Amino acid sequence: MNENQKLALVTGANKGIGRAAADQLAALGMTVLIGARDARRGEEAAAAVRAEGGDAYAIVLDVTDPATIEEAARWIEGSYGRLDVLINNAGITGSGRVSPAEAIDQIPSTVDLDMVRAVFETNVFGVIAVTNAMLPLLRRSPAPRIVNVSSGGGSLAIASDPDGPFTGLPTSAAYSPSKTALNALTVQYANELRKEGFLINAAAPGYVATDINNHSGFLTPAQGATVLVRLATLDADGPTAGFFSADGPVPW
Repeated sequence: MNENQKLALVTGANKGIGRAAADQLAALGMTVLIGARDARRGEEAAAAVRAEGGDAYAIVLDVTDPATIEEAARWIEGSYGRLDVLINNAGITGSGRVSPAEAIDQIPSTVDLDMVRAVFETNVFGVIAVTNAMLPLLRRSPAPRIVNVSSGGGSLAIASDPDGPFTGLPTSAAYSPSKTALNALTVQYANELRKEGFLINAAAPGYVATDINNHSGFLTPAQGATVLVRLATLDADGPTAGFFSADGPVPW
């Protein structure tokens, strides 16, 4: 990586939307770090990006494991000395599914609290842990960008609309509230760091065909990743503390 080349870290990037975002960032000339819990799967994804002409490397990173987060930050520090882009993409549904039509085990009145805790551990607390570990490296970038991968299901305005897209579908006490919390967290980070030149936004990729919905989504991972990449490459006058899909702003 030359000194003018940007460096991006994408968590949960060995497959799905994260992998597609890594592909697209590499195609733009960035060096991409493929964050993955499994070293073999991470290296396979990085090798595939390199085979297409991109600059990519695997890094073991479990957002619920402080030791791997700290080691990842030390490795980036020693290898590159800075970080320009962080995409907090790693996330879980808890039930193993993201389709609202199938998430009956997340109904608030009957949900398993251990499931809720596990979802928040990854989707919210994991984002805090990774972001805080990477902040010293991001502060060395002339144009630091953070993208938190949220969901339309995290929009209170959409979820509470009696005529909205979720009307008639099972409610969620785990996945959707975790994304609402992530949206709120995004705003707080953006407010804290805007004076330092950070642009920090939440992204709603849409209903993307991935493993967690048995590939029932109507968007490809590449389509879902476009909004992540756009927010990761914003110019200095771009927005911060926002929530966006590929079509534009999403209501909170």
